[in-house]
Amino acid sequence: MKVLVIGGGAREHALCRSLSLDPDVTALYCAPGNAGIAEVAELHAVDQLDGAAVARLATELGAELVVVGPEAPLVAGVADAVRAAGIPAFGPSREAAELEGSKAFAKDVMAGAGVPTARSYVCTTPEEIDEALDAFGAPYVVKDDGLAAGKGVVVTEDLAKAREHALACDRVVIEEFLDGPEVSLFAITDGTTVLPLQPAQDFKRALDGDEGPNTGGMGAYSPLPWADPKLVDEVMATVLQPTVDELRRRGTPFSGLLYAGLAITSRGVRVIEFNARFGDPETQVVLARLRTPLAGVLLNAANGTLDDQTPLTWRDDAAVTVVVASHNYPDTPRTGDPIEGLAEVAATDAPEAYVLHAGTKRDGDAVVSAGGRVLSVTATGTDLAQARERAYAAVGRIRLDGSQHRTDIALKAAGA
Repeated sequence: MKVLVIGGGAREHALCRSLSLDPDVTALYCAPGNAGIAEVAELHAVDQLDGAAVARLATELGAELVVVGPEAPLVAGVADAVRAAGIPAFGPSREAAELEGSKAFAKDVMAGAGVPTARSYVCTTPEEIDEALDAFGAPYVVKDDGLAAGKGVVVTEDLAKAREHALACDRVVIEEFLDGPEVSLFAITDGTTVLPLQPAQDFKRALDGDEGPNTGGMGAYSPLPWADPKLVDEVMATVLQPTVDELRRRGTPFSGLLYAGLAITSRGVRVIEFNARFGDPETQVVLARLRTPLAGVLLNAANGTLDDQTPLTWRDDAAVTVVVASHNYPDTPRTGDPIEGLAEVAATDAPEAYVLHAGTKRDGDAVVSAGGRVLSVTATGTDLAQARERAYAAVGRIRLDGSQHRTDIALKAAGA
């Protein structure tokens, strides 16, 4: 089949890499893509928020499946426009994508589905904000109700900082702090059948030791040697299936990738948030471990035939990804710096380690930085310790002036 992927980050590079290795994929396109994706897919220019333009491109290319990667096009209704043109799309409708587009909507769905989550208040006035902050106390958890590319959440002991963030939002969700480690669990669904993937853990803070500001994610690993073996079954029964059932009951069936961000608290599993698409950087490690060819699974979800899907198979290998970010990330990043060492990684470390591009573009013969998170250096190994070693060896070959990365991705888990 011919597949078109929408997006241009490391998540889309991971998707394109997996699709390029699928023998059923006869042609692979990506719009707008990046310098790395260009090595495995044919790039096309498109405004990824313009549903009509995306549908037109898919029609011109003869695409038989469109995979919408980022959240903003999904919330803008791009998957709806593609489906209206008669082309299967992997990604939820605009209405269903509100599960990520609005924290308040997600809380309402969870309440209806009986899904365990943090107690919360939705606030729109300074008075409501002060009441909510006072009710929960420190540490304060303050979430912008709308899309914020993974950076709209502030968790702080500082009341003034919490209040400042809350007042800067049009509508804000303030909730109780959830203790315990966090887990990301993805599930592919056609709106009825739910197919969970393997869990991963990502690292949100910019600096080692979980210090510094929140980011879109600085690294991830899978599997989780410390997690309860029954975790996936429990989350399926208490979170994923009830949420999909509730959305279908409301007349807004969710088809695509349902991402549950979870806290494993002292009182059990609680949902921190939902996303309506593959997570970045967790996708990089989850897909590195998936043995089942990807295209057929996504097409079954898009066509409503996921109950025909044979069980997914997984590699025993562990996977680790380390994000190389540009100078000053997550504040306004510096761009346009040349990236060196990519050929060295390809020659020395492949196939166990490889580079997935996030914020990159071509400038003549050079590849230069074009965003905050620039690369996701991903590696597999027989266990997390070996995968870490390979990932960091490859990171060591990359040269990008002023770049930064965490040195402790999967460190604790590798010693578990």
